[in-house]
Amino acid sequence: MIKRLGAEFIGTFWLVLGGCGSAVLAANFGGAGNPLGIGLLGVALAFGLTVLTGAYALGHISGGHFNPAVSFGLWAGGRFPAKDLLPYIVAQVLGAVLAGFVLFHIASGTGSFVIDPNAAGTFASNGYDLMSPGGYSASAAFLTEVVMTAMFLVIILGATHKNAPAGFAPIAIGLGLTLIHLISIPVTNTSVNPARSTGVALFAGAAALSQLWMFWVAPILGGLIGGAVYRWLGKDD
Repeated sequence: MIKRLGAEFIGTFWLVLGGCGSAVLAANFGGAGNPLGIGLLGVALAFGLTVLTGAYALGHISGGHFNPAVSFGLWAGGRFPAKDLLPYIVAQVLGAVLAGFVLFHIASGTGSFVIDPNAAGTFASNGYDLMSPGGYSASAAFLTEVVMTAMFLVIILGATHKNAPAGFAPIAIGLGLTLIHLISIPVTNTSVNPARSTGVALFAGAAALSQLWMFWVAPILGGLIGGAVYRWLGKDD
C-alpha cells in the first residue's frame, strides 16, 4: 500500500505540475499573440500528456488514478475497494498541494508574476460566475463538471476493460482528458479532479477557495455516475 500511495502522490504531483504549470507558465508566454505562448490547445494537450505519461509510468503500481473523482468512479464501477478510497484521496491531495507549492515558487522567479485573487482562472484555478474564464453561471459550471467527469470515467473503464486492446488505455485516457479540456476550459478552467483544484486554489486566493466546494462535489458526482453507468453497460460476464 505504501508504494501504491507513493505512486498516486507522484502521479498527481506530475499531473498538477504539468497541466497547471503549462497554464501558469506557458499559456500566455510573451503576451497575447506571441507565437511562443501555447494557448488553450497547448494547455489541454499538457493535461492529457501528464495523464498519459503518468499512467504508463505508474499505472501498473497503483492503477494510475491521480484524481479523487476517478477513485470514486472506479469504486462505483466495481473496480476499486471502498477501504482504499480515503488513503488514495489523501495521497492525491498531498501530491497536488506539493505541485501547487512548487509551481508557485517557480512562477515567483520572475518579477512580473502576480496572482490577482479576483481574476478568473488566476494561478490555473477553477471557478464559476465571475471566476469562470468565460463568465459561465454556477449551474452551467456544475453541469459541465458532472458531465465531463462522467464521460472521463466511461473512457477510463472502457479503455481498461478486459476486452479492450491491451496497452492502449493510457493513450485513450490522455486523449480523453485533452478533449475534456478543449470543451470546458472556457467554462470552469476545467477541473474534473478535486485534487487538481485544491492544489492551486490554496495559492490563488479567497475567491478560488470559496468556490472550491463545487470542484469537489461536481466531479465526484460525475465520477459516481460514470462508474455506475459503465458498470451496467460493460459489465463483465
